[in-house]
Amino acid sequence: MLQLPLVVTARVDLVLLLITLLSFWTRLSRLSYPNAVVFDEVYYGQFVSLYMKRVFFMDDSGPPLGHMILALGAYLGGFDGNFMWNRIGAEYPCGVSVWSLRLLPAVCGALCVPMAYCVILELGLSHMSALGASLLLLLDNALIVQSRFMLLESVVIFFILLAFFSYLRFHNAPCSSSARYCWLLLSGTSCSAAIGVKYMGVFSYLLLVGVASLHTWKLIGNTSLSGLSVCVQCVCRAVCLFVVPVLLYVAWFYVHLSLLHRTGPHDQMMSPAFQASLEGGLSRITQGQPLEVAYGSQVTLRSSASQPVPCWLHSHKANYPIRYESGRGSSHQQQVTCYPFKDVNNWWIVKNPDRADLVVGSPPRAVRHGDVVQLLHGMTSRSLNSHDVAAPMSPHDQEVSAYIDFNVSMPAQNLWRVDIVNREAESQVWKTILSEVRLVHVNTSAVLKLSGTSLPDWGFRQMEVVAEKMLKGPSSSLTWTVEEHRYGTSEEQKDREAELHSPTHIDVNRKISLWAKFLEVQWRMLSVKQEDSEHKYSSAPLEWITMETNIAYWLHPSTNAQIHLIGNPVSWGVANLSLLAYHLLAAIYLLRRRRGIKDLPDAAWEQFVCFGQVCVGGWLVNFVPFVLMDKSLFLYHYLPALVFLHLLTAALLEHVHTHLLSTATQRGVLQVCVCAMLVCVFLSYHLFCPLTYGSPELSATQLRALKWRNSWDILYRQR
Repeated sequence: MLQLPLVVTARVDLVLLLITLLSFWTRLSRLSYPNAVVFDEVYYGQFVSLYMKRVFFMDDSGPPLGHMILALGAYLGGFDGNFMWNRIGAEYPCGVSVWSLRLLPAVCGALCVPMAYCVILELGLSHMSALGASLLLLLDNALIVQSRFMLLESVVIFFILLAFFSYLRFHNAPCSSSARYCWLLLSGTSCSAAIGVKYMGVFSYLLLVGVASLHTWKLIGNTSLSGLSVCVQCVCRAVCLFVVPVLLYVAWFYVHLSLLHRTGPHDQMMSPAFQASLEGGLSRITQGQPLEVAYGSQVTLRSSASQPVPCWLHSHKANYPIRYESGRGSSHQQQVTCYPFKDVNNWWIVKNPDRADLVVGSPPRAVRHGDVVQLLHGMTSRSLNSHDVAAPMSPHDQEVSAYIDFNVSMPAQNLWRVDIVNREAESQVWKTILSEVRLVHVNTSAVLKLSGTSLPDWGFRQMEVVAEKMLKGPSSSLTWTVEEHRYGTSEEQKDREAELHSPTHIDVNRKISLWAKFLEVQWRMLSVKQEDSEHKYSSAPLEWITMETNIAYWLHPSTNAQIHLIGNPVSWGVANLSLLAYHLLAAIYLLRRRRGIKDLPDAAWEQFVCFGQVCVGGWLVNFVPFVLMDKSLFLYHYLPALVFLHLLTAALLEHVHTHLLSTATQRGVLQVCVCAMLVCVFLSYHLFCPLTYGSPELSATQLRALKWRNSWDILYRQR
């Protein structure tokens, strides 16, 4: 029987509750100020607008989950995407809810503070240490600034901390508790989310997997457990930390590609099949085209290597020069190039070498893998040709031309064998958009190729096309895709020219699978080279440690009000000292243990190693990779590593207080020093608040006083 009254007993950590409220207050108060585009909001805002309009895009710097989180905040605020993110400092119109655009990053930034508190507790440290670590995060000006705008660092830091907290909670839970695997599942989910926001999250994921691997290795050596129990636990860990993150990573892209179904600015980076699956753009041209290429088909051939700018096999009424600048001779045949624009001269006719007609029969005779064809240029009726003459810019390859009969001893060599690279059977039919083909020259076995070199002025700066004899393995520059396709019906040249100028649209739909789209997007993200240019506020990783640099995020157009990404000098300095002290202390401990001297009990040593693995390891995996990168870097890249140093500071102080100081006097002195440090951290935070929140406005004299380092770029107006 149900007995009344029903009583619920709850334990509330009031310190954690208070620190959480303070964190939300520091991150969310006056979130709509300034009512203008701040620094990288101009970058992320463009993607948010594209989400609102369901327009496809691809950010080659990272996966889509972070953009989707920002777009969710915009959606909740009723943003319709109609805002031009064209410059930093542009005022948001009245219809844009700035608060909702910045809400979710601010919430994630606020949750990082209590999450740090919980991580310290799970490392086996005291509530006082947890309070100290959370205060260091709470009062860090750089973390506050990065959280208050439509940026992603606070989001990725939150998921990283959540992943470590969840895993440590799983590890510390009793083995008899089956609910502990919910924490492990949450850890794997958080790892996938961190990677899904920014690829830098993969470094923290690898660290967590490394820590979990050490724990699993100890589990395997635990003879008190049965073999079946160990096997089940290992499988559960593998599923939660490997399978689940991979599946969720794919799921982020699945949602991304499901939402963005309209043609957009990045279509040209994708394959014709991908473009044709989007609404508008290429799909308006290609939908309804005949699927199977037949003899008499009129086609445009796009190079698979023409990324990020598309490029089509092209010819025009201009010949190769008789002699090149180097003195080498040419065939003086009609030029064949690759042209990066839609043009009627991109059309070619697939001709049966055994027949003279240039129209598709009834029924159409499909071209299959291994068939030999001729390709006639639609506007000039010249056949695609190659011969043993060196190409103009790539002398080790053969020249490709459209053949002109000059009545000299150079007969046409215009037969090409169709080699379908992605065929599923030897009798595979050549298909529009779907088939990737190599065109193999029958006489010389050379393969039609985009060389990647631009021709001189005589070639109108178009891309060189050659026939390569010495194949160096599979290459996208050797394959071509039929993009536009129609069945030819005109025999006469004038009628055919009119036909080539006519549109090909018929409203029929053809799609590729989401899995194929995921693989293509992933490959493009990894293969497209970003154009990296020097930025005014880019910096080197070593400058982050010494606080040599800052970033001006926003400047008021007429006053001295401004917002800068500047860390709290006191807490950053203490973090650096903690890192140095831990390495020094670890070296001393290891040397003495090597000599058989154990300064710490086994439990204390394991705790020292554990928080070193998490905190020092977290700093290393989030800092060292940037030292090795050859790209423009910014101060905000250091923030994930910095968070781990704040955790290390609290953990190391407790270790010193508990295990290195033996008298009450020594411990009392340390406590006074820690309190003094926290007061200095607060004073430093308060001093730089005008540059953190953009208010109150300071005078030029006050701004000069805040320029603690000559390298800081703080601007001020004289009045």
